[in-house]
Amino acid sequence: MSKTLIIYFSKTGNTKKIAEAIYKTVEGEKVIKPVNELQKNEVDKYSIIFIGFPVYSHSVPFSLEGILKNISPNKKIALFSTHGTLTGSRLSREALEYASVLASKANVLGSFSCRGKVSPKALEVLEKLPEHKAWAEMAASASTHPDESDLEDARSFARWIMTLAAQD
Repeated sequence: MSKTLIIYFSKTGNTKKIAEAIYKTVEGEKVIKPVNELQKNEVDKYSIIFIGFPVYSHSVPFSLEGILKNISPNKKIALFSTHGTLTGSRLSREALEYASVLASKANVLGSFSCRGKVSPKALEVLEKLPEHKAWAEMAASASTHPDESDLEDARSFARWIMTLAAQD
């Protein structure tokens, strides 16, 4: 039986909600942890690792970059993210693409993203900047996410990843 680790970074709680939905769906031996509670080399103990983060400036939070770069070769991982933009847009894909590049030694089984509310403080700052005004208006519409539909999509993603992992 495989051991699964779900690690995440979350400031507003969006990514934590998705991580918890994945955790509740995965069967067998499993652990869920915020990234700041990881012990050195802890990820090596697990056969499948879900790694989640909020998208910051089209990218991965710095606290996860080192973890992604140091994933053991061929380790099975799945990436998930939350963001204020529309799902499927360029902005929502760039961070997952970058995370995949950082984890290029690993076996990336798949990725998932969904909208998440942006903090009111961040929206207030971004709305004042002309170059971010349109994005801030779009991000404001994410205020009810992740919603139950997003959580169900996360659960489906977890089941799909576990099926893929079992095939190898």
